[in-house]
Amino acid sequence: MATSKLFQPIQVGTVTLQHRVVMAPLTRYRGDSKHTPTDLAVEHYCARGSVPGTLLISEATFIAHKASGEGFHTPGIWSDEQVAAWKKVTDAVHARGSFMYSQLWALGRTASVEQLKKEDPSFEYVSAGDVPLPRTSQQEEKSEDPPRPRPLTKAEIAEYVQIYATAARDAVERAGFDGVEIHGANGFLLDQFLKETSNNRTDEYGGSPENNARFVLDVVAAVSAAVGEERVGLRLSPWITLFENPGNNPIPVFTYLVTELHKRHPNFGYLHVVEPRVQGVIDRTFERESNDFLRTIWAGKRWISAGGFTRDNAIKQADKEGELIAFGRYFTSNPDLPVRLREDIPLTPYNRDVFYIEESSVGYNDYLPAHTSTSVAV
Repeated sequence: MATSKLFQPIQVGTVTLQHRVVMAPLTRYRGDSKHTPTDLAVEHYCARGSVPGTLLISEATFIAHKASGEGFHTPGIWSDEQVAAWKKVTDAVHARGSFMYSQLWALGRTASVEQLKKEDPSFEYVSAGDVPLPRTSQQEEKSEDPPRPRPLTKAEIAEYVQIYATAARDAVERAGFDGVEIHGANGFLLDQFLKETSNNRTDEYGGSPENNARFVLDVVAAVSAAVGEERVGLRLSPWITLFENPGNNPIPVFTYLVTELHKRHPNFGYLHVVEPRVQGVIDRTFERESNDFLRTIWAGKRWISAGGFTRDNAIKQADKEGELIAFGRYFTSNPDLPVRLREDIPLTPYNRDVFYIEESSVGYNDYLPAHTSTSVAV
């Protein structure tokens, strides 16, 4: 199996990878209380870049303070201190011969209103439209309605486009990332514009596939102009409905979006697309849903698949489509995952209970590479 395409070199943007096993973006709350990465992150990413030629995608990183609202320990890239901290991370990864992209993130209506006000009382709860999130089970029990976001104005949308571009420039030119991945998936701000169940606008940013895709295409254009389109990736999740009311049909808008990306950005770095078998952190079964409608449009260009991959189906997918395969949970517990997959070394089981321990090395930096041990000390 070492002859599989999964273990063969491939060019992605400006970097040459030595294999196609990618570390997926993984929120783990190990930053400090000011959204700044610490030495824990330096050690964590350095270990996962220990197999030379590996592509690591950073945990989702807030492009601006007002784009946050999920927790103080999730990192950002809007301050000089954050940029300097990320530079320590990328320097460590590069010293191991690997590469790193920054995933650029804004929450929109998935933010906690309470957390937003803790961050800054002036921060507003915003989204594409004024459609609230579905009721949680706790809200159902109390007969409470979820908060209703305020639609972003056109001026605010234009401001966000420039914030994305500035974050990308800071990531590449100051923090030393090899490129950036725009987070357009999982129900967050950009995805809220793409999904018809969260975008009820009637202006040029809603109401049709062309309009729903406009904000994302504007962001891609601005970020590409800032750092070069070959250094830019975009993550999409057409079938994720984790934060959605039922009724969305993703095919028209995502078909238009990817067709326009293909046309407007011939040297675009990659698409990173989540398979329908996962919903956030939840595995699920599916029958008719497939990303193949996008694969057809994007044929011949770089594509990263993510979501519930094992060694066997990753090899099968890489050999069939020539794709890169992103692993998340198993990269948490196997810092040398590309070697383990290539040599078919048993994987250390991951432990979800220790994924999100704030500012702790437990479940973050205490997993050993295969040549030292195949067990975990937690």
